[in-house]
Amino acid sequence: MSNLKIAVILGSTRPGRNGEAVANWVLTRAKERADAEYELIDLLDHPLPHLDETVPASRGVYAGEHTKAWSAKIKEFDGYIFVTPEYNHSISGVLKNAIDYLYSEWNNKAAAFVSYGSLGGTRAIEHLRAISSELQLAHVRQQLSFSLLTDFENFSVFKPSPMYDNQASVLFDQLESWAGALKSVRES
Repeated sequence: MSNLKIAVILGSTRPGRNGEAVANWVLTRAKERADAEYELIDLLDHPLPHLDETVPASRGVYAGEHTKAWSAKIKEFDGYIFVTPEYNHSISGVLKNAIDYLYSEWNNKAAAFVSYGSLGGTRAIEHLRAISSELQLAHVRQQLSFSLLTDFENFSVFKPSPMYDNQASVLFDQLESWAGALKSVRES
């Protein structure tokens, strides 16, 4: 197994969230691969208050123990798969808050995006792409977008089409390739 570590970040803490099933589906497929170690990071397990650091994250000076713990966790990884719902044409507030807490921890790493919503969550991904670019987080082209209308039974039971298996493989291939290349950049 490679020494690449990739986090699957579940970006919803909403009661009854659909994201847990989506993130577990992603993780199940990722764990079938040999080129990276994948780990689920559930934001429910990392309760961060609304951003409460007085110094901008780009300075890397953290006062809160919750921020220091979040920083240490995110630093462990070479890449990330963000699993996000689409709320009001964007990502969830809890995901944006978690991202905003940090800066250098995201730099020169790779990201991929998985979304879900009435239109597949594609607008949330577009916002994540802009946010990632500002954080020097390289994002891959392949994405997965699940529709609440066609990929969920009764809008709540996740039943994706088998066609997503191949799309997920492409996403993992791209992410692992970029994560490996950027790891060499960080180590030089």
